[in-house]
Amino acid sequence: MRVGVFDSGIGGLTVVKSLLEQKLFKEIIYFGDTARVPYGVKDKNTIVRYAVEALEFFKNFDIDILIIACNTVSAYALDKLQADADIPVVGVINPGVIALKNGVKDKDANILVIGTKATVKSKAYETQLFEDGYKNIISIPTGLFVPVVEEGIFEGAVLDSVMDFYFKDLNSIDAVILGCTHFPLIQDKIQAYLGGAKVIHSGDAIVEYLQKNYHCDKNFEKTKVQFFASDNPDGLKNVASDWLKGLIDE
Repeated sequence: MRVGVFDSGIGGLTVVKSLLEQKLFKEIIYFGDTARVPYGVKDKNTIVRYAVEALEFFKNFDIDILIIACNTVSAYALDKLQADADIPVVGVINPGVIALKNGVKDKDANILVIGTKATVKSKAYETQLFEDGYKNIISIPTGLFVPVVEEGIFEGAVLDSVMDFYFKDLNSIDAVILGCTHFPLIQDKIQAYLGGAKVIHSGDAIVEYLQKNYHCDKNFEKTKVQFFASDNPDGLKNVASDWLKGLIDE
């Protein structure tokens, strides 16, 4: 199978990493809209328009399924993309909610959702979790993590100060949903700051979702990956070489 992975920038590479580790596909086509990142501060109409343009890009390839790695696009444009596409289009929010439900059975658990301003404003995670009976949900827009990760800052004083800014008043968090694909790069630091809270990671969640719902279990020994970007494609490829070291050909 050939899969397309779309993200607003480089964060979706964390989803690619999970796909490569589980050897689910023969070929991966990745497109990051690096010219217009971040999406999380834009209005709904703009997000939908950018997403539809990305769908047109993927029509140049004979892909079997399209993964929307961006939480913001998944929150605002997934229905439109599914209606316009003639292949399955899968977002990251529903798989993330399912992973939370599978990992946290206590409906009174304290659940933290972090993501971009647009993702949090959409209440996409909260709506599903409340419907499933979870009562204690805190949502915080944590957009500063995006440029921190884009700058390759995965530890140290800058990251610590940003976590203090967002998390210092939180107590007894049992689970945290990383509602942005950039965040798995700093998930160990976030988890430690939050006292060992269970972490729900979009990449791992979508792998489980694909295996269960789309029978993606071929276990390909070799996966070809092509990287495309709307700006500075060489920069994207350099980040991919670093983040996906040992999983792709240099």
